[in-house]
Parts: sequence; C-alpha cells; structure tokens
Amino acid sequence: MALLARCLMLCLALVVLSLGCLPSKSSAMGLPRPPPNVNFTIGVEGAVWCKGCRYAGYVKSKNASPLQNAPALLRCKRGKWALSMWGATDARGYFQIQTAQQSAPFTSKDCKVYVLGSPVRACGVPVKPRRNKGSPLKFRKFVTLPDGLQALYTAGDFVFGPKKPGKC
Repeated sequence: MALLARCLMLCLALVVLSLGCLPSKSSAMGLPRPPPNVNFTIGVEGAVWCKGCRYAGYVKSKNASPLQNAPALLRCKRGKWALSMWGATDARGYFQIQTAQQSAPFTSKDCKVYVLGSPVRACGVPVKPRRNKGSPLKFRKFVTLPDGLQALYTAGDFVFGPKKPGKC
C-alpha cells in the first residue's frame, strides 16, 4: 500500500511539474509579454490585386494585376477608444499604413484593415475577403524607429475581380 501511495505522489508531482513548463496565456508563441510601460505605433502592410485581368504590372503566377490608388483603412476599436488611419496603394498595389500616435490601448485583435473598393470599375467585385468584412492583422516583427518602437503587421492580399469573368 505504501508503494502505491509513493507511485501516486510521484505521478502527481510529474504532472504538476509538466504543467508548469507550459507557456502561460501572457506569452504569445514563446515571446515574453512587453513591459507595461512600453508604448509603440502600429504599421500595417498589404496588397490589392485584380484577379484575372491583365493591367500594368500583371503577375502571371498570381494571374492578377496590382491595383494602384486603392483606399485602405486601418480601423481599431476597443471600448471607448477608436483609431482610423487611411492609406492608398502604390503602382505595385502595395500599401503601408503607419499610425502617427502611440497605440498601446489596442491589440491586434482590436484592429482590421478594409479596402472599401477598387479604383478600377471593371474590377470591382470583392473576392478576398468577401463583402468587405476586413482582414485581421498578423504580427510580423517589431521595428525600431528613431522615435520609438513599431509593431509591424500584415493584412495580406485583398483581391477584386470583374463582375463577369473575362470581362476586364
């Protein structure tokens, strides 16, 4: 009986020790939580494409052309706090939005990026994400800037298409 009690105690100790080695909710992917006094800006990048149309800059592997001057909106909201920043795509269909103010009240879960429409009328149907639901932010890295720290995220690709396939 004493042997059984010792085995049970040993097993319980091993379970407790192994649970202590698991990452806690305060860390993300093994990274330590930043100190509470660290404040940073947010940078978001992404691209806007027209699927199936051959405009300037057409990329064969994507079967898509970059859309220049597409409006992109970063929208963050948490409780009574809100932040909206606009950007636009360049000739490569690429956009980068950087907040000018510190953004500590917001986490990536509080923010989404929207591309509200295509600048090309013939390629105006949202394909990805559908119905302008917005794209969540995915963390890429922290970047050191001359005036502080920036969390750089990606919103991925936004894709539009023609109303009728092949009618660009």
